[in-house]
Amino acid sequence: MELSKNEKLKQDSGFLRGSIVEELKNSSASFEKDTTLLLKFHGMYQQDNRDARVKTEEGGTEKAHSLMIRGRIPGGRLNTEQYLVWDELASRVGNGSMRLTTRQSIQLHGILKQDIKRTLQKIHESLLSTTGACGDIVRNVTQSLNFLNDPSLAKLDGVAQLISDHFRARSGAYAEVWLDDEKLPGPVEEPIYGDRYLPRKFKIGVTAAGNNSIDIYTNDMGFAATFENGQINGYFVFAGGGLGRTHRNAKTYARVADNLGWIPASKLIPVAEAIVTIHRDFGDRNDRKHARLKYVVAEKGIDWMRTETESRSGAKFEQKPLPAWNTPEYLGWQKAKDGTLTLGLHILAGRIVDNAGHSLKTSLRNVIRDYRLSTQVTPDQDLILLGIRESDRPAIEQVFRAAGVRMDAPNSLFSKALACPALPTCSLAIAESERTLPAFLEVIQKKLEKYGLEDRAPTVRMTGCPNGCARPYSAELGFAGRSMNIYGVYVGGDYEGTRITKELSDNVPLSEMEGVIDRLFAMWKEQAPSDRFGDFTHRMPLEELQKALPAVRPAQ
Repeated sequence: MELSKNEKLKQDSGFLRGSIVEELKNSSASFEKDTTLLLKFHGMYQQDNRDARVKTEEGGTEKAHSLMIRGRIPGGRLNTEQYLVWDELASRVGNGSMRLTTRQSIQLHGILKQDIKRTLQKIHESLLSTTGACGDIVRNVTQSLNFLNDPSLAKLDGVAQLISDHFRARSGAYAEVWLDDEKLPGPVEEPIYGDRYLPRKFKIGVTAAGNNSIDIYTNDMGFAATFENGQINGYFVFAGGGLGRTHRNAKTYARVADNLGWIPASKLIPVAEAIVTIHRDFGDRNDRKHARLKYVVAEKGIDWMRTETESRSGAKFEQKPLPAWNTPEYLGWQKAKDGTLTLGLHILAGRIVDNAGHSLKTSLRNVIRDYRLSTQVTPDQDLILLGIRESDRPAIEQVFRAAGVRMDAPNSLFSKALACPALPTCSLAIAESERTLPAFLEVIQKKLEKYGLEDRAPTVRMTGCPNGCARPYSAELGFAGRSMNIYGVYVGGDYEGTRITKELSDNVPLSEMEGVIDRLFAMWKEQAPSDRFGDFTHRMPLEELQKALPAVRPAQ
């Protein structure tokens, strides 16, 4: 069978080298289209800032090209110097802001082509990297939050790092292109990935059983550790989750991962490699929209997946009861087990930037630098400051108060809300998300107050396209861009993220959204005021929910 264009491009790239070096030397402000696919494996996307386009003399528009780079930061853990490097680069070569992601990474936007090489070298000097943060490969490994400095949870630091290192590409392309390493002679082998790497991206998360601070069910593969005498003795293994989909394409859908069973700790890497190679061998390489592991699991069945994983790994899954999920709350001041303090700061949509009356970026830099703090990015786009001495709390509070930064958790609606960057830079975005979310949440908050439901505010997540980067399809109330100012509306997920939503409509204009939300909340208040919104809408037949909504315009 003839290879698809993307598959052939990967195979012919010389293990991710392509013509990147040559294109770095030319005067063009952008990379060629084929090269942009390979750049993803190196941790960056070429973007076009649609707000910054300029008109040409011929009457057209000239694209404003720049690059977004993303870190490979296992578990979102950074020491003082590592955080300060990202902060400095955001100001010096980026657009002045840092963006915390739902995979516990950091993104820098607006970097020009001529600044990329030195930017990656600075990140490398801090003992971090961007390699494999994007592309058809294992992405950044997420990890449960350890804001209380729990010695048991701390053992997951090594697990996340081990998995991340094991699935790092073996190609020397990254070091040669960006770090000026000498190219090694002879053939290159990728023992796990082969010369075409994976059919699509692959996401992994690790946590402790009962702690779902990483939204484990939305990952291609997840491990929930169990403990005995303070040591990890095994893992529940999850496979087949993922949220990306395409509007009105029945072959694509969001899916929660299945629990394959429990394995002893010694089988972690064999099982992980077995599942990744199952994706490599059985993933759809002809249709990228249908190329995730979740479709393999859904179409071949969980029994097949379990048997194939056992055959490849030599492990045997045990069927044990899974502990109930009870995700801890980390925002605000907390006292860790070692007597230090931690401060969980809510950062709406993960955007760390200075605005009038709210100098978040500067105050964070000053506090982290002056008090030598380590940090952890959360899967909810927040930032936890770690290792604070109790005697330093008053001074730190004064810095944040002077900068207009609140240290307590905002209301429950805002504290759990997520959004992707969307317009103007993401090439996939067809609607607003991050820039629309604050005003949108204000509307929802007013409706909650109108019906006296503030104490059960739903998890709300919004994206500018159906790919689901901000996890709208596992929220209690989700929105995904359909076209400019038109969104799909999704209801029925649960607070712990173990359930997929159902589509209420994929064609609701933003101008009608307030009425839609008002009617939904009125039904909720009348029929199940003591339930969470997600549980109520999950239980209600879809047809009943849709009858209560205003008519929507035909699909556009």
